[in-house]
Amino acid sequence: MSLAVQFSEYSTSDALRVVDVPPPTPGPGQVRLAVRAAGVNPVDWKILQGWMREQFPLELPAGLGSDVAGVVVAVGEGVTEFGVGDEVLGMSLTPSYAQFTLADTSALVAKPARVPWHVAGGIPSAGGTAWAALDRLKVSEGETVLVHAAAGGVGTFAVQLAVARGARVIGTAGERNHGQLRDFGAVPVTYGEGLVERVRAVAPNGVDAVIDASGRGEIPDSIELAGGPDRVLTLVAFDAAGTGIQIHTGGAGGNGRLALREILDLMEEGRLHVPISRTYGLTEAADALDASRAGHVRGKIVILPQ
Repeated sequence: MSLAVQFSEYSTSDALRVVDVPPPTPGPGQVRLAVRAAGVNPVDWKILQGWMREQFPLELPAGLGSDVAGVVVAVGEGVTEFGVGDEVLGMSLTPSYAQFTLADTSALVAKPARVPWHVAGGIPSAGGTAWAALDRLKVSEGETVLVHAAAGGVGTFAVQLAVARGARVIGTAGERNHGQLRDFGAVPVTYGEGLVERVRAVAPNGVDAVIDASGRGEIPDSIELAGGPDRVLTLVAFDAAGTGIQIHTGGAGGNGRLALREILDLMEEGRLHVPISRTYGLTEAADALDASRAGHVRGKIVILPQ
């Protein structure tokens, strides 16, 4: 048997329990991982509370988590790319808030030895989503990009990936995070009333593209600053679809491995860093989700099951 976090009803984090479950058996093209780190994402607590029932129908009891970094401990039929003992990261097929999970080999990449486990576990969803958002917006060298919630999980990746593309980045964040954004090569501005004026003070001609990872009412200002909705993309403000902006869901989609490899290459070159807000044990999953839901987190929250 092995341990996993589960819930039997849609509710708050109080519904979470650590239970004994059989280790999952890998099928063709799959591997079983001993989970060393599982990234926490806002979608996790939204699933727990039942907000995502249509997108992610579940049979209860169910678990949480899809970001994973771990060690291959068993391989399914036809697997040749990875073997037992290999260290990998990517997306899991079964819940990753657990000691063991399954993953399709097509959703995994090798973990560089110099990347710590807790950092590796925080990369897949946030990094892949940021990469995909920049790709959809076709951000290129010399352009100016505005990133809302620039110090959060996705925002941190979006800022650094855009800088790596040669873009000028303006990031909205609370003042306590301005120093970190400057270190990442961005121009920080405070969010809230007067945002348009503050952005125009550093970008008089507005911006070329906007990534909204905040969802706190910035869409009208973003459209004004970008000169229209075409290159404004939100990850969270789904109620703004009628404005003509782009809505992005689904992380990196089929480009997950490409995104992860680019991110890992930039990390190896010292051009991208993954701040970790805090790590939690498996029995502290409720606290991890509560911290994620509270927002204003600097960097990633990660669960360490073993």
